[in-house]
Amino acid sequence: MKQEHVTGQILIETKRFHLRPIRRSDLGLIELYAGDERVARMTATFPYPLPPGATEAYLERVTAADRQQDVWAIDGSAAGERELLGLITLIHITDYQCEVAYWIAPQFWNSGLASEAVNALVAANPLNSISMVASVFQDNPASAKVVTNAGFELIGESETYSVARKAMVDTWDYVNRLKD
Repeated sequence: MKQEHVTGQILIETKRFHLRPIRRSDLGLIELYAGDERVARMTATFPYPLPPGATEAYLERVTAADRQQDVWAIDGSAAGERELLGLITLIHITDYQCEVAYWIAPQFWNSGLASEAVNALVAANPLNSISMVASVFQDNPASAKVVTNAGFELIGESETYSVARKAMVDTWDYVNRLKD
């Protein structure tokens, strides 16, 4: 895995893809994939249907200098795949802890892509976190498998509001202690 700094975020290279900062040219594919009900329902923050301008506002928010999260595009173009396969995010909680969140375009589900992206981001630990947390909807066991395969341990259950579902959703909550 090769790393280099790009616009305040590191570029993380794997054999199948690069994790790179999102950019304006990703707008159309983000809108296409995030506007898919299957994707939106598995996130806490994306509405469904996706209102006009929502993706543009999201892009502006997550690329701002004072952003509270770092978002990487899962870019398969170096390996002959599409330029955007999904997104993976580290949400800043404290100086020492962040939350991992991600989504994959439906045509790439069950390909191991999410596991590889989460593992690459955990290994790189770009925010130099002591621990990372993740919250997974209980009706998405594939996502629970992704985080447990990346070294996350179940620490409890809770619920969170899903904008797309317009309802509270039961979650499993995980932690990965990266440093003592």
